Amino acid sequence: MICVGITGQSGFVGTHLYNTLGLFPDKYKRIPFEDAYFQSQNTLRDFVKQCDVIVHLAAMNRHPDPQILYETNIRLVRDLIAAMEAESVSPHVLFSSSTQEERDNEYGLSKREGRALLEEWAEKNRANFIGMVVPNVYGPFGRPNYNSFIATFAYKLTHGEQPQVLQDASVNLIYVGSLVRHIMDKIDEVTKLRNNRIERDLVPYDFEKKVTEILSLFETFKELYFEKGIIPALKDENEVNLFNTFRCYIDAQHHFPVRLTLHTDPRGIFVETVKLGIGGQVSFSTTVPGITRGNHYHTRKIERFIVIKGKARIQLRKIGSEEVLNFYLDGNEPAFVDMPVWYTHNITNIGKEELYTQFWINEWYDPKDGDTYFESVDSQENYIVK
Repeated sequence: MICVGITGQSGFVGTHLYNTLGLFPDKYKRIPFEDAYFQSQNTLRDFVKQCDVIVHLAAMNRHPDPQILYETNIRLVRDLIAAMEAESVSPHVLFSSSTQEERDNEYGLSKREGRALLEEWAEKNRANFIGMVVPNVYGPFGRPNYNSFIATFAYKLTHGEQPQVLQDASVNLIYVGSLVRHIMDKIDEVTKLRNNRIERDLVPYDFEKKVTEILSLFETFKELYFEKGIIPALKDENEVNLFNTFRCYIDAQHHFPVRLTLHTDPRGIFVETVKLGIGGQVSFSTTVPGITRGNHYHTRKIERFIVIKGKARIQLRKIGSEEVLNFYLDGNEPAFVDMPVWYTHNITNIGKEELYTQFWINEWYDPKDGDTYFESVDSQENYIVK
């Protein structure tokens, strides 16, 4: 069992890393961290002595005063070192730096000097240290106007605003899931090493695109998916990751359920349920009254639930949150709800007759890589009814 602590656990990358480690409870023990630990040396000391590995992600990315940004990031590194030295412990340390460390700005300087301070500590204490130089990271749940221009574009396009391109540069991009896998590989690697290995790790990027190319793609997502409910053609894994990122900024509480057009004539009814430019698998189920299906989540799959006949409640809850979204659907007005990644979800027959449901998911099910993790939606607090 590897005991892993993540400074900045509640941040963008920290949340994804913490949740992904939680998928492997037999291999990793997560040592909880809160930002307030940096306000108490005793609490920080108690944290570091529990860790086999510390992934130092805590940092300030933006601030109106660049000097405050620089001083804050250096202070966080110094406080972490002081806590480890006070406890006389030498956990394996992974530090998240940035490709901006080559630039002469306060953020880049704070990352470059922070990495140098941790290298000096590792050399002095014969500890293992990996300084990861990370390209531009994007993915679900990043903060608009803070973590990435991609988060800003997606948020604005789904909230009635038009993004502006200030500089149309080519950008090297890595999906947060790819970065997390890289960090976990490094955790596994470093725990098998003898002490006193110091490494500057240039994290590979997934792809390169111009800013305007990302905006154009997102505008297509807005037109096809957000406005028309059509699953767009996604040519590779990178576009799937971008699409999952885009749709996580949709206000699900107010966007779903999406009503479908019901065509009725003497023969019966006809409803178009899924329009797509991508493959996948379509399923159909009946559910007897009172029965719940689901209570699981996906980290990469795109999934749609369509109620055709009967009455259903669909529930969603973001992993790590207690807020539950409730959607009530009736086959008399066919509608669908799409499942965001990292949201556990279920569907319950709340009517008196059989429930007819159609499911679409963008991948055929592979039992060796199902991307299906079970966790109950049930929560006692903060129910939102739609």
